[in-house]
Amino acid sequence: MNYEGSKYGQRAEEYFKEGYNCTQAVVLAFSDLHGMDAKAAARLSSSFGGGMGRLREVCGAVSGMFLVAGMLYGYGDPKDFQGKKEHYGRIQQLAKAYEEENGSIVCRELLGLAKKKDVPTPEQRTEEYYKKRPCGKLVRIAAAIMEQYIEGHPLDTAEENKI
Repeated sequence: MNYEGSKYGQRAEEYFKEGYNCTQAVVLAFSDLHGMDAKAAARLSSSFGGGMGRLREVCGAVSGMFLVAGMLYGYGDPKDFQGKKEHYGRIQQLAKAYEEENGSIVCRELLGLAKKKDVPTPEQRTEEYYKKRPCGKLVRIAAAIMEQYIEGHPLDTAEENKI
């Protein structure tokens, strides 16, 4: 997959380099499509960084991709069985694309960490941090996968459908 030319991938990586976590970076990259206020979007997605609060479970970039998919294509009626089925299929498709590109959707596996949980204190974002972590590239890839999905599944861009 060519993720280098993705405008959303580039935005996501820029947000990550500003200090947002992986989930926030992906969600904020798509603000022009989901229409959610940036502060609200950043707060909503803040818990998912570090593989869900540094538990090193599902990669934050993947969680961001799933949040964007929900905001753009998700169902709202709890009785909408067909909508739920379609959305879960969409989520599985996005996860598969990410896993095929990166080998896993699990944070600790992507980072090569042996332990499951991590301390809650995030590392300081320094030049050294950005050199040793693949997270900037991973948010770029997640956003590019989401962008590619959107290109193949056009949105109803009516203003009233925005969050």
